[in-house]
Formats: sequence, C-alpha cells, structure tokens
Amino acid sequence: MIIKLFEISKLNLSNYNLFLFYGKNEGLQSDILKENFLNKFNGQVSRYEENEFISYFDSILIEIQTKSLFENEKIIIISRATNKIADYVEKILEIDLSNVKIIFKSGILDKKSKLRGLFEKKKNLLVLPFYEDNFRDLSTFVETFLKKENIKLSRESINLIVNRARGDRKNARIELEKILSYSASNKNIDLETIQKLTNLAENYGVNELADSYLAKNTKSVSKILNENNFSEEDCTLILRTILIKIKRLRLLIEKYIQIKNIDEVINSAKPPIFWKDKENVKIQINKWNLLDLKNKIYAINEIEMRLKANNKNSLNLLSDFIVNY
Repeated sequence: MIIKLFEISKLNLSNYNLFLFYGKNEGLQSDILKENFLNKFNGQVSRYEENEFISYFDSILIEIQTKSLFENEKIIIISRATNKIADYVEKILEIDLSNVKIIFKSGILDKKSKLRGLFEKKKNLLVLPFYEDNFRDLSTFVETFLKKENIKLSRESINLIVNRARGDRKNARIELEKILSYSASNKNIDLETIQKLTNLAENYGVNELADSYLAKNTKSVSKILNENNFSEEDCTLILRTILIKIKRLRLLIEKYIQIKNIDEVINSAKPPIFWKDKENVKIQINKWNLLDLKNKIYAINEIEMRLKANNKNSLNLLSDFIVNY
C-alpha cells in the first residue's frame, strides 16, 4: 500500500512490519527513518546491504524469528534494495513477524519494478516514495539547522547552500556540517566564505582528506593536498573536521577494547556510520591507539592557536601536521 509522507504520522506503525522507502532523496529517507523508527527505540537494530541480506538470508530468517529475553523488538534495515530482493520478501511474509520491522531502502524504482509493485499491491505492506526536496523545503531545512546551531547567514548564503544541495537534504546536510565545523572558531561567515567552503565538495572534500589522514593513507593524503588549492580559511575547517572525527574514533576504540567485536562496534555507532564508510572506519580503528589520538587532539588545539596568531603560514602548518604522523 502506497502512502504519502505526511500520512505516516497518522498511521499506527505497530500494525505494519515491512516497509519500502524508494526515491533519490536519500537525506529525507534518513530523516523519516530516525524520526519514526529509530528515535527512542531501545531494541536491536541490524543493518545490511542487499548483497549481504541475500547471502545470509537463512541466518537472518533465524534472527528474525529468535525471541530474546533482553530485546523484545527488532528493526532490520536493508540498503540499496533492488528487484533482486522481491522473492525474498515473499518468503519473509510466510513467517511470524511480530515485534520485527524490516525496512528496505532503495533508489529510484520505475512503475514496472517488481519490488515496488509487490509493496503497492499488498495492504499489509507500506511503500513511501521520496521525491526531491523543492526549494522551499530545503530552505526550511537549512534555516532550522542554522537556528539550532546559532549560526547566522545572509539570505544569499542560504540560497547558495540550497541550490548546491540539488534537491536532496543529504547534500545540504554535508554542506551545513562543514559550515558548523568552520563556525567553531569563526563566527563571522560571509557569502565569500560559504562559496569557498561548499566549493571544496567539487574537488576532494574535507571529509575525504580527514578520513584518508585517519586511515594513514599517505598516498591519498598527498594526492588530495597536491590537487587542491586550499586557502587559509580551509585550513581551520580541515583541522576542525579531523578533530571531530578523532573524537568519534576515540569513542569507537574505547568500545572496541571492551567488546572485542569491530563489526558490532561499527554497526551500533551513534550517529550511524554510512555503509560506504564502514571499511575505512575499520582501518582507522586498527591504525590508532588511545594515547596517540589524545596527543593528536592536543596537537590540533596547539596548531589552531598558531593559525590564529599567524594565518599567513596556515598551509605550511597544516601540511606539516598531516604528512608527519
């Protein structure tokens, strides 16, 4: 059964167990998933790619039907679902799904899609299409974020962010996170700065540089530094991004030391780690120890102070920090 997004709050979701999210607006999919399923949920959450789900289907069926004394409810999320998974959905419908919700996330599915058709025809299955955000929706999304983080931007700057989001709030969120990192040490953010910050996404992003650094991938780091003309303002943003990721990595390593299961650590991370980043995060966990990360935090704070005192030397300070582990 197909429903519109505004109708989901009117439904009693406890009456449904299988859901299909499809469409190119991945950011809105994530928001609806958090707001209606994951927030305040204390049960078990399992995440799979479609290929994983198919490969381990028999084991997952056992997981679905296994009742736990400690976790009465389960949510299973399958990403990048395609028509290949339709036959497996039919098999799932044959078993008891009480206290289990399974959410299939997909990109664009045409009207002839077997998976989409299956969900649309059955009244006990819910399908939600996710279309591109319009300009007004994205403007509201950006303004809400800025108000929450107490960041003031001009209307022209907000419009620029909205235009570069290309109809998907996921893209807008990426740009806003970069602006948030920059705002930690720079409160005056003008249009020119916004143009520079968001332009970085057109080449190698700040996040990619930070992730390559934490993975100790010196070849990738050197390539990114050589192929980008970073400004003095970019240097502060890069340092702040690395700092945020280091703090997250430290929490992951602390948990890994306790439970000794790296997959469980990554799958239970909050906020969730995007599927394409999981392997890189595994590498990062294995490359660092807590003492080294602590020293890097001190080093970043020291470099930031030096940048404020003499930002003409920013690029050299940043390069020396990144290439020398």
